[in-house]
Amino acid sequence: MATSVPHAAPPAPVDMLLRPGEYGVGDATHRMRTVLGSCVSMTLWCPVLRIGAMSHFLLAHRVGRLADALDARYGDEALALMLRDLELRRVRPQQCEAKIFGGGDMFPAARARATVAVGRRNGEAARSLLLARGITVVSESLFGDGHRQIVFDVASGNVWSRQIPPQSEAARPAAGPAS
Repeated sequence: MATSVPHAAPPAPVDMLLRPGEYGVGDATHRMRTVLGSCVSMTLWCPVLRIGAMSHFLLAHRVGRLADALDARYGDEALALMLRDLELRRVRPQQCEAKIFGGGDMFPAARARATVAVGRRNGEAARSLLLARGITVVSESLFGDGHRQIVFDVASGNVWSRQIPPQSEAARPAAGPAS
């Protein structure tokens, strides 16, 4: 007589919430999340090893004097940190595929026509940085108005992006009385 052994459910993924200026690296047990406005997130995924990295950077690059340590608030430095940590896990840049998200305009009504928005600069910098490292960008969701919610499932390499438009001035609640 055959007996049935109940199958154990796979463990829930380890959830990592990235705040501005942070990055994360994980294996197939990880899921990374963030919310982006004008900031940009680059994801790197190695399909063979199912290891990935994700950034949440605020500015394309640092202006002025370089510091002693790399800082993930800047796109070029965030990418260097991610690649360094991936290499520690035996992942080379050429093994990765990249996806880019963010660069939204949070205040489209106040947009200055003469300047390039910080979000656009961030998104274009991410493209250039990845190209310079020989990393193929397989997908992107950049620019537009509002913010994005991002979820990166390292097990599959899938990234879900949901863009949320900014509230109009009329839809915003009125400010309360000053005290």
